[in-house]
Amino acid sequence: MSKIDQTAKRQPVAVLDTEQVQGLYYFRYDEFGAHSEAPPHSHRWGHLNYASHGSLSMELPAGRILCPPQHGVWIPPGVVHSCYLQHAVQYRSVYLAPQLCRDLPQTPGCMQIGPIIKAILLDFGARGVQVPTTEPDLRLAQVVHDQLCATPLELSFLPMAQHPALVQVLDAMQSRPDDHRSLAEWAATVHMTERTLARHCQAELGMSLGEWRQRMRYLQAIDALEAGHTVQRIAYDLGYSTPSAFIAMFQRESGLAPEQFRREFCASSL
Repeated sequence: MSKIDQTAKRQPVAVLDTEQVQGLYYFRYDEFGAHSEAPPHSHRWGHLNYASHGSLSMELPAGRILCPPQHGVWIPPGVVHSCYLQHAVQYRSVYLAPQLCRDLPQTPGCMQIGPIIKAILLDFGARGVQVPTTEPDLRLAQVVHDQLCATPLELSFLPMAQHPALVQVLDAMQSRPDDHRSLAEWAATVHMTERTLARHCQAELGMSLGEWRQRMRYLQAIDALEAGHTVQRIAYDLGYSTPSAFIAMFQRESGLAPEQFRREFCASSL
């Protein structure tokens, strides 16, 4: 989750016109290179955006939604959004007609993609199914819808803040992920009490500052794995005293060791 490279040449991403889609479902499969970009747009349909390899970030009027691999960004019908991909991704999306979105969240957010949805998307992708027409495929599409309806929504894996003091703290932490300052020390930098800063974290982020920092480091680690950096370098860049401490954090977040994660989920390893 490093800073966006403003000098890189942007590669345009084609935006799907859902008005031309027949039926209730549309499944899209693409591979986008680094620095691909979709300008602000909206659809009459709702859709899940899923990067099977590489992390995914989307900009909305209310802020940014950031998801690691194996998570998807849910965008309800009519919500304006744009997307910039710093690294190459394998992109999958599920578009659902408006009447199918009534039981889904009415706000954008991040969803963890379970094994059933992954298996159906893999099957559809292998067979080139974009618009299901047969009874078996329509039943599988219905299963995807049912699974999404049952999946909890997080507003973002790494929420952003609105309060200027908290924004200042989070920006500083992202710029220096190796900074080990405590909650009390960060509070002092913005002339707040420790208790007040903790309260802002819970109100705006829904988590403690320590948990936010761990998620931020995890996302930066994914970017570094994508870039081909060694585990030892990533550990020290993120402020861990030993690679084993970094590996333990990464396994808690992803369920995998960093090198296994790189092999399975980073586009650079494909």
